[in-house]
Amino acid sequence: MSTVLSSSKSRCMARVQALHPVHRAPHPGFSLRALVAAMALSAPALQAIAAEASAQTLKEVTVSAGPDVSTEGTGAYTARATRTATRLDLSIKDTPQSISVVTRSQMDDFALQNVNEVLDNATGIQVERIETDRTYYSARGFDISNFQVDGLGLPFTNGGQEGDMDTALFDRVEVLRGANGLMSSTGNPSATINFVRKRPTTDFQASAGLSLGSWNNRRLDADIAGPLNAAGTLRGRLVLADQDKNSYLDRYSLHKQVLSGVLEADLAPGTRLSAGLSYQKNQPRGSMWGALPLYNTDGSATHYPVSTSTAANWSNWNTSDARSFVELAHQLDSGWQLKGVLNQRLLRSEGNLFYAYGTPDAGTGLGLYSYPSYYRSREKQTLFDVYASGPFDLAGRRHELVLGANTARSDTQQLSWYSADIGTALPSLSDWTGNYTQPAFDAYSNSASFVIRRQSVYGTARWNLSDRLKLFTGGNLTQVDSSGQNYGVQHQYAKTKALPYLGGTYALDAQHNLYASYAGIFNPQTEVGANLQPLPPIEGRNLEMGAKGEWFDRRLNASASVFRTQQNNTAEATATYVGSTLVYRTVDATSTGFELDVAGRLTPAWELSGGFTHLRIRNDSTGADARTYVPRQTLRLSTVYKLHRLPGLKLGANVRWQSQISRDQGVTDTQGREIITRQAAYALVGLMARYDFDAHWSATFNIDNLTDRKYINSLYWAQGFYGAPRNAKLSVQWRF
Repeated sequence: MSTVLSSSKSRCMARVQALHPVHRAPHPGFSLRALVAAMALSAPALQAIAAEASAQTLKEVTVSAGPDVSTEGTGAYTARATRTATRLDLSIKDTPQSISVVTRSQMDDFALQNVNEVLDNATGIQVERIETDRTYYSARGFDISNFQVDGLGLPFTNGGQEGDMDTALFDRVEVLRGANGLMSSTGNPSATINFVRKRPTTDFQASAGLSLGSWNNRRLDADIAGPLNAAGTLRGRLVLADQDKNSYLDRYSLHKQVLSGVLEADLAPGTRLSAGLSYQKNQPRGSMWGALPLYNTDGSATHYPVSTSTAANWSNWNTSDARSFVELAHQLDSGWQLKGVLNQRLLRSEGNLFYAYGTPDAGTGLGLYSYPSYYRSREKQTLFDVYASGPFDLAGRRHELVLGANTARSDTQQLSWYSADIGTALPSLSDWTGNYTQPAFDAYSNSASFVIRRQSVYGTARWNLSDRLKLFTGGNLTQVDSSGQNYGVQHQYAKTKALPYLGGTYALDAQHNLYASYAGIFNPQTEVGANLQPLPPIEGRNLEMGAKGEWFDRRLNASASVFRTQQNNTAEATATYVGSTLVYRTVDATSTGFELDVAGRLTPAWELSGGFTHLRIRNDSTGADARTYVPRQTLRLSTVYKLHRLPGLKLGANVRWQSQISRDQGVTDTQGREIITRQAAYALVGLMARYDFDAHWSATFNIDNLTDRKYINSLYWAQGFYGAPRNAKLSVQWRF
């Protein structure tokens, strides 16, 4: 038992050093729920306004050099084009990397209201729900570090997403698998998630929705877009959402508010100015910090009701996310486009958190201890990007070029307070009700304050070598540095790295391409080795090749690919401390595998999105399996069908399947045997039905986890908690 308990205490210390929590957002001076309700109830007036606006609206001035790739209102399960990989306007077929898109229609059909639900349905993505309000993500065996909005963003400061991220603001979510150093500069060779904003529309449109679901889940949302002047040269969009819900987990609830406004103005022919603000506030109660112990001291697996939570009654983890942007784009007669974008983001969080550590006795359930803490964090990000793209002629052929540069800065401050009652023995979780006196958090404190600066120049060219063969060459030169300290460890580095990009496509015919690509990426890290110096940067490389096809005027896309992804110098915690500083070592790993992906319209009545991933992850030094908490096979499938005999009725289903996962807990039981936690393979099935009563009113019914499967969300950490049991949701929507 001593082996298990001493390891638990070490894990607790490492966990506190790894946590980077976050300031309570100021309460808006208005009731967002009341505003959403007022918008929803004003449908007749909105229809009258729409009729007048539509009569006066002129045709929208087009700035983009490429096609309109908005998925909103199309019913499509794929996108016609994407810029995520190269900034060039390319179809998915003509992009020499693996890309999947979760469209607005798929989000609406299956009520995918936050980023976790969206990425649950994306090919090759693993959503690691480690706590109620913090999530990590992986692809091709490695952690995803880059979330972008409209192609711009900075890597996660804390390694994952804190708080719920709503999808009401986005037209689609693009998933680029593999390294993306060309456009992201820094990160991991796993995937880049690009959230594409909803934009103002040329014609007036409005919608409002109400949904009710299991565990008292209530949501109101509204969305209005259209011209703001008679000429149609000024357009706007306003999106609002307000959600209150309880949970299958004991004591957990969430109140979420979302607000976004975007304006677009045509300043002159070919010149467009856009600006926008968005704000999301999450107020959860009963937040879990850490999760359930997964094994007993005798090595046996723990078993709890699905609703079991380690949270105290007073636990919370409030977060807010405020974003703003200004964008100026100009289209030249030559086909060249110039664009500059300034993004700012302010992240705040505040947590009164309660962590239960230790290993329970199989008979009594005793053996857990308290670790209450208070955290506050503020992070401000500023990013400016400017680029030019367009065609040029050489050797009798027309080619395409992108040249750009960006600069970014991130300022982070974190404060942590602890109480004197750390280590108080807790009752068995079967008797735990969350009753624990909230401490004063005045025993001692720790902090972090650091700045990260990044400057990059990048370029890529698409060489039209023949009618069939296209070659992509490019590169990114990035300089990144940091100064400050992070919980007693110096947060200092200065690195410069040149990242190459090489790709090619070969057209077998008008619908089918072969492709191959090589891309690199790097990511500085501040974890220290035994010499208390920062470890070298993570370096990632991705090589892939495959075949792609598109049919029905780009309404159906499919791909098959094989890949080899290598990530070197990844920090891995040891059990060694120098003073109070946890020592890390570097680990190199390689994943190989293949992916199949299909999305789009099979018939005018049938939409489909699905993918299968098979991979193998090896430790380069030992040859042993690595990251066994990542499933080696995953299947994602969503489909809907409109019934001809019952006009207005749409039926659908989705399936998420993954193979077995496991975790070597790094400790032994009372008999000296290694403890390994396993989660067997499982499938989650969902159903949906939608009925359009007329052109304006519709109702959608969703059921998730139809078979009521019990499963552990993730083995990313030594602890875990159960996924949601069977649940349902009914939504009513009005559109104009």
